[in-house]
Amino acid sequence: MAKIGRNEKCPCRSGKKYKHCCARKQQNLKKQPSPEDALKITLMSGVEEIQADAVAKKAVCKELGVFFFFSNSKGDAWLMEMTACDCVQLASEGQLLEPPIDENAETIEINWSHMYTVRNKNVELTAYEDKSVSLLKGAPSRELSAAMRRIHRKFSQEQLSKVHLESAEQVPSA
Repeated sequence: MAKIGRNEKCPCRSGKKYKHCCARKQQNLKKQPSPEDALKITLMSGVEEIQADAVAKKAVCKELGVFFFFSNSKGDAWLMEMTACDCVQLASEGQLLEPPIDENAETIEINWSHMYTVRNKNVELTAYEDKSVSLLKGAPSRELSAAMRRIHRKFSQEQLSKVHLESAEQVPSA
């Protein structure tokens, strides 16, 4: 069967151009992912991409909604959440780390290992496990700060507060 040009008459004999007739019907038949599925696919593909950059030891920064990914030339990669300043390492010295991400149909849960702040052009980490504080050397603090400013300009505080759900241990019992 020959390929139909977009501007040719539709083979269904409607008299319309193909692009205004059956081409649209075929596009509508393709299953569109739900917003939740699209986010999961996008988040995990972002994780996989930044991990591949870390293995290749490429210095890269990427933004995806409220998430900021970066890898450096040493082969480290991090996922930073810009509304609550949580983060987790995805690769260390070119070696992939298992992303602590649990997905289901309704939510994406990430087991964050650290909290971060950008102070004096440095990214300072505080470990959740033992509250130890360290500097994340070579982190793109300028790019991260700029991304955080963009997020806070783009969304209201009320919208940003809805990004996070309280975990079971944070929800007060009745």
